[in-house]
Amino acid sequence: MRGLASRDSDELASELRNFQEIASQIKPRPGELPKLEGFDVYGETIPLKGTVGGDHVIYLDFKQRYDLDARIAQALEAGRPEVAAKLTQCKTRAGIVVADVSGHRATDAMLAAMLHQAFLLGAIYELDIFGEITRRLFENLNSRFYNSSSVNKFITLIYGEITEDARFRFLSAAHPAPVVFSRLHDRFMEVSRDAYTTCPPLGTMPSRSVIDRKTTESVLGFKEEYPLNEWTLMGAGDILLLYTDGLLDHARDGAPYFPTRLEAKTRELANLRARDIVRAVREDLLTFGEPTDDISLVVIKRNR
Repeated sequence: MRGLASRDSDELASELRNFQEIASQIKPRPGELPKLEGFDVYGETIPLKGTVGGDHVIYLDFKQRYDLDARIAQALEAGRPEVAAKLTQCKTRAGIVVADVSGHRATDAMLAAMLHQAFLLGAIYELDIFGEITRRLFENLNSRFYNSSSVNKFITLIYGEITEDARFRFLSAAHPAPVVFSRLHDRFMEVSRDAYTTCPPLGTMPSRSVIDRKTTESVLGFKEEYPLNEWTLMGAGDILLLYTDGLLDHARDGAPYFPTRLEAKTRELANLRARDIVRAVREDLLTFGEPTDDISLVVIKRNR
């Protein structure tokens, strides 16, 4: 019996390693980091267990990932100048997804992998049809996850696009609000409630705006459209931080890391590159206390 149990244990461990290897292939590669005029972008994820977890980051530098010129020519040939104009605008913007699957086990990376593939496939159709990413993609993703995941498994998410003229346009599915460190004021800026609106997590309530809503049952009702938020990063040297609740909730003996210590650390690091800021914050928060959840941080810095 021991031999059989040992073989079962070895097989289970092998399956888990295989799963982690597959899931690790969707982690962002260095070449995927957005290259945007006037901005420096970098992010990292610290899985609580193993090499993968429930946190996930996707970069969408449109001019690197897609042949925009070919798409523009195709749109013009089809008599769709409005789509061509939107595709042209994509040359000066980049998108970023920061997502957090409920739970922090390695196997929670399965939902993150599903989101990764569905989002990138949907992005292709969005560009071909509209010339840009619209909230329609996220309404469909929300309903898809509602129909395919259990009631206790959901995803908080923020998707934002940064433009070369320093605008940040984003939507949120119950994700922690971004913070902006102002170089001029040397602190995190307060954001009014009107400047940040959000909706329930992906997968908890189906979207009212999806055309197939009549075929879907929901005890909790239907979710309204994701509201869009737009911020302007005014000053050179300003730093926008996107993160997951693992950072928001990080604490030691009841003392929170966010926002006071993170603000002080950002102030100390403000003159560094985005990569160096993220890595120094990572080292500081691990020194501060033992994580209890996956932690992700993306820094978007407007260059001087």
